[in-house]
Amino acid sequence: MARVAVIGGGVAGMTAAHRLRKLLGEHAEIVVFDQAERTGGKLYTARLADRDYDLGAEAFLARRPEVPRLAAELGLDEELVHPGSASATVRAGGGSRSLPAGMLMGVPASGEAVSGVLSESGVRAVEREESLEPLRLSGGDVSVGALLRERLGSEVVERLVEPLLGGVYGGSADALGLRATMPTLANALDAGAESLTAAVHAAMPEPPPPGTDRPPVFGAFRQGYETLLDELRKRSRASFELGRPVRALRPLARGWSLSIGSAPSPRTLDVDAVVLAVPAPAARKLLADPVPDAADCFGRLQLASMAVIGLALPSHVELPAASGVLIARGERHADGTPFTAKAFTFSSRKWPHLRGGEGELLVRASVGRGDPAELRPDDEELLRRVRADLAELTGVTAAPSQSRVVRWGGGLPQYGVGHPEIVAGIEDAVSRAPGLAVAGAALHGVGVPACVGTGESAAAAIADQLAAS
Repeated sequence: MARVAVIGGGVAGMTAAHRLRKLLGEHAEIVVFDQAERTGGKLYTARLADRDYDLGAEAFLARRPEVPRLAAELGLDEELVHPGSASATVRAGGGSRSLPAGMLMGVPASGEAVSGVLSESGVRAVEREESLEPLRLSGGDVSVGALLRERLGSEVVERLVEPLLGGVYGGSADALGLRATMPTLANALDAGAESLTAAVHAAMPEPPPPGTDRPPVFGAFRQGYETLLDELRKRSRASFELGRPVRALRPLARGWSLSIGSAPSPRTLDVDAVVLAVPAPAARKLLADPVPDAADCFGRLQLASMAVIGLALPSHVELPAASGVLIARGERHADGTPFTAKAFTFSSRKWPHLRGGEGELLVRASVGRGDPAELRPDDEELLRRVRADLAELTGVTAAPSQSRVVRWGGGLPQYGVGHPEIVAGIEDAVSRAPGLAVAGAALHGVGVPACVGTGESAAAAIADQLAAS
């Protein structure tokens, strides 16, 4: 009877536990550890205005197959929902405008596409890009911010790319690598596109056939991600040790020995295999002795922090007819006060089913662009600043009936220049450690689909190794 430890109860670890049960059968013993008192990691469904409301990850990319496929397997496909018709806006250049079409993560296909957001000089910089010297990556990686500033000008970075990338990674475009954060753009350049605008044209999805609608870009679970997590817990039939950190891993002649619990008096547990699905700092610490090459690579990964603020506004409030607003770096109120929030999602506009128990309008704000000072204010002050931002953007001054501040310290891995090589180093080192696999947001994408994919791959690797041995 195999015994497998899954260290980390986020969506990657929970998916791994579920998949291990499917692959190893009824008699396998699967134990999930997490130092938190709950499973889910950065998936967190809170109760706000008598409604289940996600205040961690909000949505998943519906074009990727991992989450819809997993939902169907779990019998949850009827729980999937997609956004309504409202579109997003961006606050840039002192005003709010519709987020332009014809872009790939903020990189425009033409100057005309972004003429409403950029200044005249910014538009001209985009239009000139195709006439610059042909762009060649030659297999290397570059900083997103540095490349785009050089080719398209700073306005594209500050007004479009950073608001979009910042929502995903919570850091600066200058610190992010092109190959990990915009792989389709990098692939188009590798395939022969000689300019960024040409690469965007090549990377854009094909238009739908005449008479058909474009498939939805995003999806979510009607009652929040807790629906998915609850089903994964049930199907895995794992035992859970929560609030008890794994402090050390030691390889055995066959399997691994785990040191668990308090430092003065830890207990040990021997297992046949381990799936390690924890943030990079924890992975570095656990692998420092048994797999130092992997630990060194994990140590090269940087993290950013953020906060999500949920607001339940009275039902009579008039929100803009938009799904939300992204806020460009450096934008200020009319009186010169800098914005604290980097984005607002008007959730009851974006997801029409999302209303409070008495019709309240649900809004979430995101704070954190990579500067720790942004998150130093206490919860009360953070809430005050975010409400002031909302009033400046929308005119809404009504006090929320309920609010919630959730902080995600070190919650977002930063995919810097050379990230794919770092991950390749981790996976190569781990592949030489029998009975060990890794998963999670530090590897192949920070979104929920990518995390699900790494959890499934890790479980498959462990099942193969156990079968072979």
